[in-house]
Parts: sequence; C-alpha cells; structure tokens
Amino acid sequence: MSGTSTFEDLVLDWVVVQPEPDWRPPVWSLDGEGVAAELERIQRNRARDTAREADLILRLAELRPDTDDPPEGTPGARRRTWRKTDPEFPGVSEFFPDELAHALNLGRGTAAFRARRAYTWRDNLPATYTALHRGELDDRRAGVLADALQHTTPELAHAVEAVLLPEAGDLSLARLRARALELLAELDATAVEQRHEQAQRAADVRAYATGDGMATLAGDMTAEEAAACYDLIDRLATMAKADGDPRPIGQLRAAIHAMLLLRPADHGLPGVTANLTITAALDGLGGASARGGEVNGFPVTAAQLRRLLRRVGAVGLSTPEGGSLTFALTDEHGRLLATVPAAELARLAARGCPAHPRADCGCAVLGPPPATDGYRPTAAQRRFVTTRDRRCRTPNCGQRAGWADHDHLVPHADGGATTCVNLCCLCRSHHRLKTFAPGWTFRMDPDGTLHVTSPSGITRTTRPPGLRPPEPEPPPDEPPPF
Repeated sequence: MSGTSTFEDLVLDWVVVQPEPDWRPPVWSLDGEGVAAELERIQRNRARDTAREADLILRLAELRPDTDDPPEGTPGARRRTWRKTDPEFPGVSEFFPDELAHALNLGRGTAAFRARRAYTWRDNLPATYTALHRGELDDRRAGVLADALQHTTPELAHAVEAVLLPEAGDLSLARLRARALELLAELDATAVEQRHEQAQRAADVRAYATGDGMATLAGDMTAEEAAACYDLIDRLATMAKADGDPRPIGQLRAAIHAMLLLRPADHGLPGVTANLTITAALDGLGGASARGGEVNGFPVTAAQLRRLLRRVGAVGLSTPEGGSLTFALTDEHGRLLATVPAAELARLAARGCPAHPRADCGCAVLGPPPATDGYRPTAAQRRFVTTRDRRCRTPNCGQRAGWADHDHLVPHADGGATTCVNLCCLCRSHHRLKTFAPGWTFRMDPDGTLHVTSPSGITRTTRPPGLRPPEPEPPPDEPPPF
C-alpha cells in the first residue's frame, strides 16, 4: 500500500504499525481457528513492540554522546587490554549500554546485544526493519538476519536482504541463518573470514548454573578444535566404559572433561591452585535444615556442601589445608553482623567479655570492623565486605567478588569514610561507571542494601545475598463505620 503524498505515506505507515485492538475474548470461547488467529495477532504485535524498542534504544544512544567520557590518556580513560570486543557505538558514550541495561532491568551484555541489533536493522537491514515495524516479519527471524549480517557492509547486507526477505517467513530459523551465510559467502568470501576472526577475538569461557546443584562450563574455540576436543573426551570415555565403568557414557564424558582440566598430565606449566569460596549456613551443614549454600556463586544443596567440605579436608569445619575458614554471624533478618576466622572465634569464646571476665554478661565482643583513617580497607573490612556482598552489587551484574574492587561509594577524596557501610564490591567496569559516568548515584543503607540511580532517573535496588527484604507495612487501621 502507498499514499499519494509524503504526508499520506507517513499517516499510512503510522496506521500500519499500530498494535491491533487489544479486545480479547475469553480463551474458553475460542475454537481452533480463533486460537490460531489470536496467536498470529500476538506475534504481529510482538514484532511491532520489538521494533518500537529498537527505536527507543537508538534514541537513547542519540541522547548520550561520548563528549563527557574520559578522554584517552586521562585518568579513568578506558583501557582495552582485558576485553577487546566490548560493544562500541561511534559517537555514543561508553556507559550507554550500562544505562540501557538499567532501564531494561537486564545484564549489560544483553543490553549491548539489543543495541547492536537495533543499529544493524537501521543501517544494514532497513527493509527488514520496516517489515518488523509493520508486523509482517516476526522478531525471531528479524533477529536471525541481524545476527548473520551485522558485521558486513550495508551494501552486501542489502543484497542478501533483497533475496531472503520475501521468503524469510517460510524458512525455519536455522535454515534462514544458513541461507544468509551462504549468500554472504557467495557475494564476498572475505566477509566470512572477517567474521571468523572477530569470533576468535571474542572467544571466552563461561560458567553458569543449570539447577539441581549443577553448572555448565562452555568455551568458545574453532570448529576443528572443538571437534578434536570432543573426540578425545569421547574416546577416553569409551575406553573407561570398555574397562567396566558402570556410569552412563554422558556422565563419563563430563567426568573426564573435568579431570583433564583439573589434573592435566605433562603440561609443564607451574602449579595453579583453584580458589573455591564456599558459603553455607551452619544448620544446613549440620543437617538440622535443608538450607543449601554457594560455591563460587553457584547454588548447591546442603548435602553437596557437606560432601565438598569432606573432600577438601574441612570435616568438622576445620580449616582446610591451604584454605581459610571464616564464620559470618547474621541476625534474624539475614543482615551480616560480623565476620571472624575460626582461630579468632575460638580465642574470643575462651576470653569472653574483657570487662566482665568469667561472667555470662551478654556484652558484645564481635561486630563490624571499625573505620580506618586510611584509603585502603583493612583486612578485616575486606573480609566483612566480601562476605556480605560476594559479587558485584550493581543490579544485574553478578560478577563474583574475586574480580571485584572494594570501592568507596562516597569517594574518599570527597570525605567518604573507609567504613563497611561506605565500601561495596563493584567489578572494575561498574567501579569506573560509578566514578566517571555523569549522572549516576550509588547509595547504601546500613544493612548493605544498595540503591543505584541512572541518569534516566530509574532506581534499582540490590540486597546482599541472604538479607531478607523488609516486611511490608501493615495496612492502616480503618475507622469504625459509625
């Protein structure tokens, strides 16, 4: 459809992209045809909402130029030595993905992915973007095209789009992606090699929990390396099976994978000690409750924790060889009151209150570490803050505390005290955000609850793990009806 003037075209486009009326009959009243029609309507509106979200993302990028970012060579300027593939949007603030993540209430990586997709639709796939606005192409297929063609030139992307878009709705997602890459390879083989090099630079290893005390360790590598690694693991598992190991072959592969990583033979490299931070409640460890805990941030059951402690030599909660054991004392709401090593706890228990020796006086002998006049936190403060936070406290981040800085929320140079209520675990990326990105505020309550407000005015709140949210206020008493 088209109008007879520019104004009519604009009005027509506006009408076409509006969501369909939201009058929905009860589900029980629909027959098969009615159900199918309703599902199609939902898909069309979802595509329009996705296009609208992309419009808003692009608008936020326009509103956040890079003019206020720390210039190269100045304190706080970005150093691209650790992570060379962070998303970059020319002329846009490096902190734009963080603000977008804050608004979407998602992680920074997901927000950056959506921003890259929006840029690709606008710059490389305008016809796809228009079809998405009009609900003529579903968001998943539009996303497949954006993923396949985001790294090529607009000219090549337009050529592939012209061939594929008319048939995109009739292809499966996997086939649509394969066809896009086939066409791209036909038109420009150099682009395929560039994508391969970019993927290699972006390679990483990730670990994420999958539930039931299990987690997945995934690593990116070339196809030939992945094939060789899998074949080696599979052959070793088959050999173990032939030797009479009764475990299923999949379980054997998983066990051999871990064994090869933890106990590699003849590698010639210096020894490395794995660092496991185990967090658990005493009643769960002792079997008085089913409360579980965490191992390096991954949730595990109490039984698994007890088995793990036995494996590392901490039977009876003694300090394992080469490790440490810290007791964390909390109140009935889960607020951290004190942290203390096992030896110090034993010493305090034997000494008792110094003011009332040998008397059960009830005086406090433990509490948060005291403030220090220096800039660097004391060892006791670092132990307390790390135990309280366990990971980066920025909403939707979750980087484990081993990679986090102990940051002053109110800068020390501005009079901020080095106290546990002014220290917070932040990963290096969000430490820089708090310090150098204009318009952000970080505020912490005495119980460790952190409130983060973005330049857009959105406030997100995170609580330390284990701290229960406050009880809701009771409803006000209503006056009697007389």
